[in-house]
Amino acid sequence: MRVRLLALLGAGLLLVLGAAPASAVEGGQGLSYLALGDSVPFGFNPLVNAADASNFVGYPEIVAKRLSLEDVNATCPGEATGGFLSLTGTDNVCRPYRAAFPLHVSYSGTQMDFALNYLATHKHTRLVTLTLGANDYFRFLKDCAVGPTFGTCALGFTGMLATMQANLSTIFSRIRAAGYDGVLIGVTYYALNYVTGAAGTLALDAPMVAAVTGAGGLVASGFDAWQATAFSSGGGDSCLAGLLIALPSGGCDVHPTPLGRDLLAQKVIDTIAGSCGFQSARRCLKID
Repeated sequence: MRVRLLALLGAGLLLVLGAAPASAVEGGQGLSYLALGDSVPFGFNPLVNAADASNFVGYPEIVAKRLSLEDVNATCPGEATGGFLSLTGTDNVCRPYRAAFPLHVSYSGTQMDFALNYLATHKHTRLVTLTLGANDYFRFLKDCAVGPTFGTCALGFTGMLATMQANLSTIFSRIRAAGYDGVLIGVTYYALNYVTGAAGTLALDAPMVAAVTGAGGLVASGFDAWQATAFSSGGGDSCLAGLLIALPSGGCDVHPTPLGRDLLAQKVIDTIAGSCGFQSARRCLKID
């Protein structure tokens, strides 16, 4: 089961130092950071043991450490926007992953429910980030491999993107409706190859950009975070640039290396700082 799921994740996802501190999860009043989304912020790596969630370190852990925030990482590998909102919504492999392996924090309902419950009881939350949407596309590809009228394939590519945007808008609006008026960031995806895949990545990122800005949030561009390094070190290829996890069989997985992860973390921090006149991100978040 483990091997099968890891193979699915390696092929299907674009895409912590331990579980969140107990005080953050159980009602502590420390300043906290809630990370939401899929395998990228989860820190998924197909080469390590999934039975221990502490083996996975995503960009939220780096952001939290640099900003001295309590880290609550509620992400799930394989999460799609429909599954984020409903346990019967469109999913890639989040639900089977949750059934087999631990997440960074444990919850029985949806990621949306966890987020709303957490925000309702942790009024000192300073930052919420979301990376989500790639698994809608991967589910679309899987469905289209069955047939043009099967599952999400019937929507067509533009219909799939429209559904993604509607779901993301619902997620952000529910976070705001819950009373959270702090810094809210949509972290978009990087390109696997900036020469051949830039247009497709930007199309995939567009629903997130529209949804988070519509909710008065910020965009931390994963595309921009990697672009310079991809060209300077790999001729535009993120694998050759050392931004993607190298596989023993050759080539790369779609998930970030520590270098790629840290560039995403820095983009989040820079986005926060840039939102208030390029003061320090800590000051922007009212930590200092």
